[in-house]
Amino acid sequence: MKFANSAKRGGNSILAGKILSEAMPWIKEITGKTIVVKYGGAAMVSEDLRKAVMEDVLMLKMLGVKPVIVHGGGNAISKQMEAEGLEVEFVNGQRVTTEDAMRIVRRVLTGEVNQQLVWEMNQHGNIAVGVSGCDGGVLIAKQKDPALGRIGEVTRVNPGLITDLVEDDYIPVVSTIALGDDGGIFNVNADIAAGHIAGAIGAHKIIFISDVDGIYKDFPDEDSLIANMNIDEARELLNDENISKGMIPKLTSCVHALDEGVPSVQFVNGTTAHALLIELLTDDGIGTLVSNTGDAAEVNHAEVDHFASRLLENKYL
Repeated sequence: MKFANSAKRGGNSILAGKILSEAMPWIKEITGKTIVVKYGGAAMVSEDLRKAVMEDVLMLKMLGVKPVIVHGGGNAISKQMEAEGLEVEFVNGQRVTTEDAMRIVRRVLTGEVNQQLVWEMNQHGNIAVGVSGCDGGVLIAKQKDPALGRIGEVTRVNPGLITDLVEDDYIPVVSTIALGDDGGIFNVNADIAAGHIAGAIGAHKIIFISDVDGIYKDFPDEDSLIANMNIDEARELLNDENISKGMIPKLTSCVHALDEGVPSVQFVNGTTAHALLIELLTDDGIGTLVSNTGDAAEVNHAEVDHFASRLLENKYL
């Protein structure tokens, strides 16, 4: 038997209740909405960080969010290429992919990285489904540049498989291998693919989780980290010679998603544990927010749940 005095709540419990209460307006803003989470960088390498990110996505799902994960796997691919004696080369942030490299990309990205993320998520229940961009013809691409080899430029997204999984209460985990218009398979930059998928499914937000704190105007100058900007400023930054080459695909994808009607894009550092929850559920955002200016094309956003549609924040979607 335990008496009430011995079970009296202490300071930590009160603090936890206060934090949860303060999260309420942020939860109201995101519940019922479709959010694409692009996951990559060193945040995927650490087992502990990977577990934390998958738990964050699951918690968002439990709060009524409809998450779609689009992932990279560059570190694992580079490691395997080096192990097999193939040169690792990048041009403007995009991997040069020969036919031999493409076989490695396909095997590692879809057969290893994707299945690892699905396994991590499904430790909590049967909730994640691995999807290749080839499955259901989700991603269709053409060759981007002969100098890049089997790197594809997305020409079409067929969102049916992804939207069906979302509506059936699964979390799609998408590896960015695409069907080619030449009958082959292309490797599509995961940042670029995430922007196309977000636009095609009518996502309300896309979040890039990587191993940098956000968008820098003059990388690596820490004082140049941008807290927020609009789409016009993002376009200008793309033409800035000081922008990091690795940031070009992310910012290109960001602009595409905003042009397609996605209201906002966020960049967070996944090497900070639970950065996703901090960014979405607290007043103290820790990354970069890029917002639309209202000039985007008219789109049909993914439907929100019936309950969520009755909340003030979602009333006019």
